[in-house]
Amino acid sequence: MSGIVLAAAGGAGDPANLTPFITDALLGAAAAFVTLAIVVLYRVAKGPTMQDRVIAVNVIGSNTVVILALLAAAFGEPGFLDVALVYALLNFLMSIAISKFTVERGGVI
Repeated sequence: MSGIVLAAAGGAGDPANLTPFITDALLGAAAAFVTLAIVVLYRVAKGPTMQDRVIAVNVIGSNTVVILALLAAAFGEPGFLDVALVYALLNFLMSIAISKFTVERGGVI
């Protein structure tokens, strides 16, 4: 069991430590998050307010980070975790920037 945890955390770096069932479960979870991100795209396009659009873009960015982490665990590629971390930071900064530029005088968003 500890080998599975190490491989999922990027410690072992070898997908051979994972059983095919766990690899399939990780890839299935990643596919579910991709589906969720596609559904949330509707809110980005049609959101009635700017706040809805900002939150939807943030949700898609967070889903992308989770998808990258799941793929890193499934394939045993710790480099994906580095990309996920950088993307998470960029997603946070993007949310702050969009919120800053949509603030009206004296109001919040």
